[in-house]
Amino acid sequence: MKTLRIIITSILLLSLLGCDKSGSEDLNNVDVDRYVELLKEGKYDALKLPEFTNNDIPALLAYRNDTQMIKDFPVNIISSYYHEECKLGIYILWTIESIRAIAIDSYYLIDGFPSQNPILQVTEENSDIPRMVFDAESHEIAAKAYFDWWEENKEKDFDEFKDINPLLETEYLWH
Repeated sequence: MKTLRIIITSILLLSLLGCDKSGSEDLNNVDVDRYVELLKEGKYDALKLPEFTNNDIPALLAYRNDTQMIKDFPVNIISSYYHEECKLGIYILWTIESIRAIAIDSYYLIDGFPSQNPILQVTEENSDIPRMVFDAESHEIAAKAYFDWWEENKEKDFDEFKDINPLLETEYLWH
């Protein structure tokens, strides 16, 4: 009986000592540059987007045109669509949209995600069903729309323009 107690105590001590958290990183509190670095390296392991604020938008916008494909990124768990990779710039725009969606308490906001996927979609003239788009032109238009939205309003208090959808004047919306 004493041997069993020693074995169980030893196992518990080893398991507790084996939990070294000194090398782990709090991914909810990373800065923008570290977030982008982790996304590019495929090492952003959090299940959610970071808790960025409107103060982070200028730094995020610096990456809006980046076309590098990323493969490991948080996704909305309610989506049934599997999206294996995404352009970094599109993902960054979606991250900015998350900041806006949280600020306006968007109806579509689920667990910090502004929509189901970091994918742009367009509704054709003769159809009510949106079609997902992945082309360079849609990325460029969305990137410009977000940049213009910020540049035209950055001197205002965020509460004054958070309700303005940056994609409103485009044919695009988030999936």
